[in-house]
Amino acid sequence: MEIIHWKGIVESLLFAAGDEGLTQKQICEVLELDETIAMQVIQELQAEYNENANRGITLVQLAGVFQLVTKKEYSPYLKKLVESPNTSTLSQAALETLAIIAYKQPITRIEIEEIRGVKVERALHNLTAKALIKEVGRAEGPGRAYLYGTTKEFLDYFGLKNIEELPPLPVSVDEEYVQEEADLFFDRFEEE
Repeated sequence: MEIIHWKGIVESLLFAAGDEGLTQKQICEVLELDETIAMQVIQELQAEYNENANRGITLVQLAGVFQLVTKKEYSPYLKKLVESPNTSTLSQAALETLAIIAYKQPITRIEIEEIRGVKVERALHNLTAKALIKEVGRAEGPGRAYLYGTTKEFLDYFGLKNIEELPPLPVSVDEEYVQEEADLFFDRFEEE
């Protein structure tokens, strides 16, 4: 396979790896290439990014890991995007996940998923990126799962002085209402 094809593959691997990036060894293993050829592919890809001033990303090596990153000269625009009110809203899934963390912290991802009944990785990623939650430790036991808790930014975002200012959870749940909602939900599937 030609170097040109390898560059496209490396680019897609680095894109998929995201912030974690990939080491030269990982790239070699995935492509089943020798280190010299893999390094040549990486260097040519880096040169292409650096030579083309119209590209918004570049390829860098930080602490032995290769990553695709945005070019520094575009940072003012990225800052505007991050600070834009449109990007600061939270999805329903993120709000539900955040509420669970706020009331049950410290809590693991698995515990959150048990409560919500769905995967929460994306919501956790978004909430962490917005600095509303953070890893606050590790659970005891096998695997030592990460424990999540809220941050000072969470308190600021919701105008709270401390976590004790959260409104109390309802003491009881209206079982009849829950049953009606469940019936409506399952009726939709029966109609299809």
